[in-house]
Amino acid sequence: MFEFITDADEERGQVGIGTLIVFIAMVLVAAIAAGVLINTAGFLQEQSEATGEESTQQVTDRIQVINSVGLHDGSNVQTADISITKSPGANDINLSETTIDLVGSNGGTTLGYNSGGADGSNFTTSEPASSSGDNILSDEQQYQITLDLTNIEAVNDASTGLSTGNTVELRITTPSGAVTTVELRAPESLSGSAVEL
Repeated sequence: MFEFITDADEERGQVGIGTLIVFIAMVLVAAIAAGVLINTAGFLQEQSEATGEESTQQVTDRIQVINSVGLHDGSNVQTADISITKSPGANDINLSETTIDLVGSNGGTTLGYNSGGADGSNFTTSEPASSSGDNILSDEQQYQITLDLTNIEAVNDASTGLSTGNTVELRITTPSGAVTTVELRAPESLSGSAVEL
């Protein structure tokens, strides 16, 4: 009878060692799984922060149009000068990397920045006296975008400009992807040397 009890104790000890080995193996597997989950969660958090920042920039880093003036020859608006500033809460905007999609009665075209002057595929900017010459739109600065409407094929009369009563739509896209839409309409009658569009 005593031998049976001793045998039972030995069996219990062997079962205890086996359980301990299984327990240690489960702890190791759980630790590895937790490490993978933590790494994945950190990666997803970084991605979501980057996506959120880009989305915020697309909403906030916009250009605000103050006014637009057209210079004309008495029958057609030949040049459009658009005064702009950045929207409240926007970061600095690099106008050299900004694009303008122009849609007129003859189709559409995309204009890029050109420091040499505006033509059929480019626009130019005039910087305020307070700027550092880097074409960066920063706090409380006003820049002027100039479009030569006589060379843009999408304008209703590309050889002479925007004729009275006609419109063109501009979609100004900043480097972050924020879009500002502006409609320029030549008034029915042109007086003086410049008119508000």
